[in-house]
Amino acid sequence: MVPETRVRILNPGDVNPNGEFVLYWQITARRLGWNFALDRAVDLATELGKPLVIVEALRCDYPHASDRLHRFILDGMANNRRIASRTGAFYYPYVEPDAGVARGFLTALSERACAIVTDWYPAFFIPRMLSAAARKVSARLEAIDSNSLIPLAAHGKAFAAARFYRAFMQRTFREHVAVVPDASPLDRLPRQPKLRKLPADITDRWPPAVEGLLDGDAAALRALPIDHDVPPVDMAGGTEAAREALHAFVGTKLARYGDDHNHPDADATSRLSPYLHFGHISSHEVFSAVMTHERWTTRKINRTRAGAREGWWGVSPSAEHFLDQLVVWRELAFNTCEYVPDYASYASLPEWSRATLAAHRRDKRPHLYTIEQLATARTADPVWNAAMRQLLVEGWFHGYLRMLWGKKILEWSKTPEEALERMQILMDRYSLDGRDPNSYAGYAWVLGRYDRPWPEHEIFGTVRYMTSASAARKLKLKQYLATYGEEEPQGGLFE
Repeated sequence: MVPETRVRILNPGDVNPNGEFVLYWQITARRLGWNFALDRAVDLATELGKPLVIVEALRCDYPHASDRLHRFILDGMANNRRIASRTGAFYYPYVEPDAGVARGFLTALSERACAIVTDWYPAFFIPRMLSAAARKVSARLEAIDSNSLIPLAAHGKAFAAARFYRAFMQRTFREHVAVVPDASPLDRLPRQPKLRKLPADITDRWPPAVEGLLDGDAAALRALPIDHDVPPVDMAGGTEAAREALHAFVGTKLARYGDDHNHPDADATSRLSPYLHFGHISSHEVFSAVMTHERWTTRKINRTRAGAREGWWGVSPSAEHFLDQLVVWRELAFNTCEYVPDYASYASLPEWSRATLAAHRRDKRPHLYTIEQLATARTADPVWNAAMRQLLVEGWFHGYLRMLWGKKILEWSKTPEEALERMQILMDRYSLDGRDPNSYAGYAWVLGRYDRPWPEHEIFGTVRYMTSASAARKLKLKQYLATYGEEEPQGGLFE
C-alpha cells in the first residue's frame, strides 16, 4: 500500500471500473522496481482486475534535448522493455519523432483508462506538464512521489540549511523507513498478460519506438530533431547499468568514501547521480544496498547524536558521509524545489547573499570569459578547464570540483545573475545529471543558499570564496589533470 503522503490527486475524476486498463504514464521514475508509482498502478490493476499498461514516453522538444540525453534515456527504455517482457504488464515505449507529434496521445489513452498513475517530480518542466495534463485527460490522474526516503508532503515547509533538514529527518525518519517500495512489483500481476497490444487507432497515430532506436542505432538517433552536437557518452543508461554502478561502489569504494571522495584521483565517488536523476535507480534501493552492507538496523540509531552530521546512523564513518549526501543534501534539494517558489531564479536566493553580491557588483573581475570560452574550456585556469573537459567528454564531473567550477564562473561573469544563467546552460546541456533538484541546489549554493556569511572578498562579498590554487594544494589532482588537462575539447557549445 502506497502511503497517502506520496499520493497527489491532480484532477477530480473518479476511478472508472469500466475502463479497459490501468495506465502508468512513466515520466521521471523510469524503472520497474523500487517505485511507489508503479506500486500504485499495480495495486489498482489488481484491485480492478484490469491489465496494466506502462507507457514510457520521450519527447523531442524538452529543453536541451540531445543525442547524449536521449541515448541515456533510450538505454533505460530498452532495459525496461526487456524486464517487462517477462511479466504480465504491457510495456509501450514511445519516442516522439518530431515536435508536437505526441500531442493528444495521453488524452486518447485516458479515454480508455480506468485511471492514470504518473510520477511526481517537483523540478524542471514536469509540474507544468502535469498541470496541463490534468486539465485535458478524462480519467483520474494521480501523481506519486517516489523521489526520496521521506515524502515531500511530509516536509511541510522549506528548510534554509542542511542542519535544519538533518534535524527534521532524524526526528521523522523512523515513521517513513518502514514503508519501502516493492523491489519487483510486476511479479504481483498474473503471468499471462491480459493485453497484448493497444487499439489500432492509437498505435497507427503514435507507433512504438522502432527497435533500432532502443537498441543503439546511431542513424535512428540522428534522424530525430534534437541537438546532435552533444554526443552520447560511454556511460550506459538503465537500471541494469545503475545497479552495476551501485554494487561497484558498495563493494569497492564505500570503505574509502569518507577519506577520499573529495579527491578526483581517488575515484571514490558513486557516480550514481545520472541514474538517480533519470529515475533508473531509487534512493530507497541505494539506501538498502548501503545499509545491508553495513549490517544496519534501526536499533543502531544513536539518539544521543540527534542533530549531529556524524554518528547518528551508527554505521562506518564512510557510510555516514555518504548517507549525509544521499539522505540530507539530496532531499534538501528536492525540498527547495517543492517549497521555494521560482527556486531556479536569482530572486529566490537568500536576502543576505543577494545584498552582499549587489554591494560588490562593480568589483573588477580578473577575467571576463565569454560563454563560448567557458563551454570549450578555454580559460587560464587548468583545474577549471580539466573539470569542464570531463563534463564535455563524460557528461559528468567530480563532485568537489563542481563547487569550484561554479565559484569561478561567478568570478568570471559580469554579474551574479549572468553567472547563474551560465551554470544552468552548461550543466543542463552537457551533464547527464543537470536539470535536477541537486543541480539547482548546487548553483544556488555557489551564490549563498544553504550557507552563511564568510570573510569578505572582492566580487563574492561575504558569499563563500574558493580558489583553484587552494584546491590544488588540498586535493589529489595529478592523475586527474593528466587525464583531462591537455586535449582540446571538441564540439563546444557554439561550434
